[in-house]
Amino acid sequence: MRKHFWWVSCVFLMLCVTVISWAPAEGKKVVATTKSGYSAKELFNEYVSSVYQAASLNQTGLSQQVFEKALTGYFNLKAANKLSEKSGIITVVDFTKSSREKRMWIVDILNKKLLLNTWVAHGQGSGNDMADHFSNTNESHQSSLGFYVTDDVYFGKHGRSLRLDGMDAGFNSAARNRAIVVHAADYVSQGAIAQLGRLGRSHGCPAVSPEVIDMVINNIKGKTLLFINGNDTNYTSKYLNDAFESNFAFNAAPAEKDSLPKI
Repeated sequence: MRKHFWWVSCVFLMLCVTVISWAPAEGKKVVATTKSGYSAKELFNEYVSSVYQAASLNQTGLSQQVFEKALTGYFNLKAANKLSEKSGIITVVDFTKSSREKRMWIVDILNKKLLLNTWVAHGQGSGNDMADHFSNTNESHQSSLGFYVTDDVYFGKHGRSLRLDGMDAGFNSAARNRAIVVHAADYVSQGAIAQLGRLGRSHGCPAVSPEVIDMVINNIKGKTLLFINGNDTNYTSKYLNDAFESNFAFNAAPAEKDSLPKI
């Protein structure tokens, strides 16, 4: 399916140019609309729903609102050339959920398929079972919220690991200096939950079970999106703005013709 990616990308871009019209109103924000009267935001929302439903994400406990945030960031980061041109993989971590729940999702949005739903640890300084404190500060041992771009694989003290670059200034931009990476940890398991009543905790890294580390890294390495959501009313991101409306219309590239939003 991926071999048709670029061909369908061109088709979709041509479709967008054909159907998107700009209707400026004096003194008002310009809004992108289709000939059928749908705004680009409505087109985006329809696409979010179609992927969410096709991948059966509701059954695994992923909130559609959180998934929409992740996709918004994906298209904005894609438009900013921060992500791999060929990848449609996004990873969502929802720290509003208990560590006893499988709160990491890896989703192939091109094929509308859930690849993995698994446990993930938060930092020691962020809380016990629930993560409720977040920081971008070195030695805080707290998790950092926001959008990350995955980078290269290396072998460190936790074995095979994946470097991350934080995209949100003030929230996770110190990730590289803090050595916030995806790595394996024995304390991320059903056994740890049975013993502690929760997962063990990291020094701020989104740590996963040794049983799935290779699958996680192999799927998300090389400039893909990772979004960490949490309960923090102070969190903001320039990748969660209205620009996604036009970015989606002009940069989205589903892998199949029937993946295109209906307009």
